[in-house]
Amino acid sequence: MNEMNFNEALEACNLIAILRGIRPEEAEPIGEALIEAGWRIIEVPLNSPEPLKSIEKLQVRFGDRALIGAGTVLTERQVADVAATGARVIISPNANPAVIEATAARGMISLPGVTTPTEAFAAIAAGATGVKAFPAEAIPPIVIKAWKAILPKDIPVFAVGGVTPENMKAYIEAGASGFGIGGALYKPGADVAAIAHKARQFIEAMHRI
Repeated sequence: MNEMNFNEALEACNLIAILRGIRPEEAEPIGEALIEAGWRIIEVPLNSPEPLKSIEKLQVRFGDRALIGAGTVLTERQVADVAATGARVIISPNANPAVIEATAARGMISLPGVTTPTEAFAAIAAGATGVKAFPAEAIPPIVIKAWKAILPKDIPVFAVGGVTPENMKAYIEAGASGFGIGGALYKPGADVAAIAHKARQFIEAMHRI
């Protein structure tokens, strides 16, 4: 299987789909809808029902076309469990150095959540691939602009939490590399066609920036 790398995924689409609450039986049809719309990074938070089953289904079906991973990863054991599925992305709401180091040691992509430059630099020192500004509702674009002036140029910053097609432009202009989209894209039990429509709306919003 020829797997795309992180930079290739970002160049293709700098949006991360956060499928919190997805069930294993939904994983493939929703994954297909997202990938057809152009998304290339898909996250299943570990506080979803049977998350490892959903992650494994997505990885087996789409691992050659997208980066599949887990969100809300809080422990080193969870990193190992996700790695066992073949998925390659570990996303957390916090910046636990032990989780970041365990992720980096496996050659996986580490995207921990940070709210300050101090946390961001500590995460990078531990081996983070990029950082997510979370929750973005509390971290306006002017703050991202200040972060980008001091963080290493090769470290992407993702705005996650409260992102809509209407506020994306301001974050991109401030230097954000991309976004994690959760409730505005997917809610448990949502119709696949509705998710596909929202997925296309976000892609179109990015193209307008």
